[in-house]
Amino acid sequence: MSSEEISESSDKNEQHELVSRNKMNIYDPQYWITKLGSEESKVFEWIPRMPPVSRVSAYNTGIFSTKCSQKKRWWKQFAEESEWRDKGKFQSICRTLKGQIAGTETFSYFRSYFTFGERGSGVRARGEIQDFEKLRDKCLREGRLFEDPEFPATDISIFYSRTPPRPFEWKRPHELAEDPVLFHEGATRFDVVQGELGDCWLLAAVANLTLNQGLFYQVVPDDQSFSSDYAGIFHFRFWQYGRWIDVVIDDLLPTYRGRLVFMHSTEKNEFWSALLEKAYAKLHGSYEALKGGTTCEAMEDFTGGVTESFELKKAPPNMLKIMLKAYERWSLMGCSIEPNQQITEMELSNGLICGHAYSITAIRMVEVNTPRVNGKIPLLRIRNPWGNECEWKGPWSDRSPEWTMVSENERKELGLTFDHDGEFWMSFKDFLQNFTRLEICNLHPDSLTDDPLTKVSKKKWDTHVFEGGWVRGVSAGGCRNFLDTFWINPQYNITLEDVDDDDDDETCTMIVALMQKNRRCKKKMGLDCLTIGFSIYHLKNAESLPKPLAKDFFKYNASVAKSPSFINLREVNARFKLSPGTYCIIPSTFDPGEEGDFILRVFTEKENKMSEYDEKIELLKPDDEVQVKESQEEKDKDSQIKDFFSRIAGEDLEIDCYELQEILNFALRKEFNFDGFSVDVCRSMIAMMDVDRSGKLGLEEFKNLWMDVRMWKNVFKNYDKDGSGFLNTMELRMALNSAGYRVNFHILRALVIRYGKNEKISFDDFIMCAVKLKTMIETFNEKDPRRLGKATFSLDEWVEKTMYT
Repeated sequence: MSSEEISESSDKNEQHELVSRNKMNIYDPQYWITKLGSEESKVFEWIPRMPPVSRVSAYNTGIFSTKCSQKKRWWKQFAEESEWRDKGKFQSICRTLKGQIAGTETFSYFRSYFTFGERGSGVRARGEIQDFEKLRDKCLREGRLFEDPEFPATDISIFYSRTPPRPFEWKRPHELAEDPVLFHEGATRFDVVQGELGDCWLLAAVANLTLNQGLFYQVVPDDQSFSSDYAGIFHFRFWQYGRWIDVVIDDLLPTYRGRLVFMHSTEKNEFWSALLEKAYAKLHGSYEALKGGTTCEAMEDFTGGVTESFELKKAPPNMLKIMLKAYERWSLMGCSIEPNQQITEMELSNGLICGHAYSITAIRMVEVNTPRVNGKIPLLRIRNPWGNECEWKGPWSDRSPEWTMVSENERKELGLTFDHDGEFWMSFKDFLQNFTRLEICNLHPDSLTDDPLTKVSKKKWDTHVFEGGWVRGVSAGGCRNFLDTFWINPQYNITLEDVDDDDDDETCTMIVALMQKNRRCKKKMGLDCLTIGFSIYHLKNAESLPKPLAKDFFKYNASVAKSPSFINLREVNARFKLSPGTYCIIPSTFDPGEEGDFILRVFTEKENKMSEYDEKIELLKPDDEVQVKESQEEKDKDSQIKDFFSRIAGEDLEIDCYELQEILNFALRKEFNFDGFSVDVCRSMIAMMDVDRSGKLGLEEFKNLWMDVRMWKNVFKNYDKDGSGFLNTMELRMALNSAGYRVNFHILRALVIRYGKNEKISFDDFIMCAVKLKTMIETFNEKDPRRLGKATFSLDEWVEKTMYT
């Protein structure tokens, strides 16, 4: 693509001259670093002349020295320039940002996404990565309609636990309607009608999604239709654990006797809702995987927002204010009634359905004028996703006498209709008395602050996102009930410094949300959600405490806050008011040994410092107790080994990996009941000590290696207390610490996966683990002499180092 095609500069000739004069590529961030310099005026002079992709790259690399508020100003202006969106270049710019965490302030306008099956998308494709544009273009060239091999039109895509109750046929929209369209007069909440699948929770969220056009077209891209470039292929985007994923589907839909079986629109020729449900089913493995859920789960997947849940029987006194502010800020809201134990979805005498998810589509203060009542009262507009006559029958329901108290103009402003469409109004008082749960998905978490409603809040929550996991034998310690293992759970440190504005209690607001990953798609394997929760501990003297916190800390210190309960939901969250200080957040499953991945999100009103509370990776001096003592016994052993080395080495006085294997097995089999060192371990030892890259070790190199091996042997013996020849993986961190290695959870997890078996590590694998760690840390340190934590390798150096070591 030429610079004329993507440049925003009105003076394209001048840009060509700049490129020619500087002999640099305008797409290269270094070009703009040179051009912009450090003067703020130059930044704003040259920004309009930068190609969009360069702007993204330059901003992402942090080369601008402008103040944060000024960055936001031009970034927002760039994002909102319709010229680039309308010409399809907005999508190409988004592609340059793949892998960034969606929903962060920097990328609130440029939501990056992965294509289905792409590395990092969180979805493991069975075939090729599915790129919508490439697949559509290929189908158009070949003159055929797309059929999705990843989600075939067979029963396995519908049910995983049983066969369909009757034969379903998969048909394309043009087989069901003469003039199929994606949208009929736009997308509205009335386009969502539930079918035979028990996913009312999903439909309630979809209905809410239609109320915000910007959010809607983020999920349902408008670059597809049944007319222009139709090839039987569509795509939709969902937020999944910190990333946006673009999901491709074909338009074959399950039908019975010519009618759609699952979600559909009231208009027979409109298909966006049915296709959206299919894409969501594909993301989770099948339609059946969508049976049962919470509205907040789908609302988060549609927005990347944060959902808070309220038990209305214990509603805070400012519940109405919270809901009004949420509605004003386009937050998505859902509500439900606790189900009957015998009947999942039972209709009550008032017309409401137990165990059924509703969406709240409007909240209004309505003027009422009667001889007895005069003023504004709060009314809620609520929708049943069934889209039928099952509606509220109490006050303010369809055609109820209360509407005579509202002027005709106000009724028109409310868009009041009395159709059997599942939508109804009810008073806030009746809402609290009849519904039991409210879920609010905040697009911006500060929508729930206690500022006056008339004031437009310009605050932004400070947000931190961490991905982690519970691994058996490494970090799956269970809850605090299991003191012996609780400390091995992942730990996160946060320092709250500034109290909230206008807070009389001098406290800091913090929302903690813990979400477990990929459990719905594992239903077919019989895996339900884990029972999860979190605890928060106050660190009074954080500088003097070990990283991570050890068992003794939890033995003598109680938590200062925790999740409301341990529960088997996808996400558990809570809002806290804490005093300034340093805290440690510990996410865990209820029982130890349960494995799963999670994403932890933390929001505070004021800026804070947060990080994983774990070791810094480094190589230190081993503990004194494991170092080789210069005793007569050790000297005698050394003498025997050196004599054996001389006999094995031959005339060149050097040994290769096979000869090293013979020497070490001769020396250590007497002390350990093990099969001996493998050739791979010995190759790695040679590479660690082989300074001249000869593939062999001389006597001095061997002596240094022998010192390390004896020290590692002492470490292993210290922790192999039963003499079994194996270490428990839970002891691996302590054993490595004793040998002088400091590793964090991520490295420990990799080591256990690589070298562990059944939560055990053999002596042979422990030595291999120690050799690899020492080699890689020393290799890195050679390239980082100033100890900045960064090293640069050429491709040649990197491949040579990693392949040999």
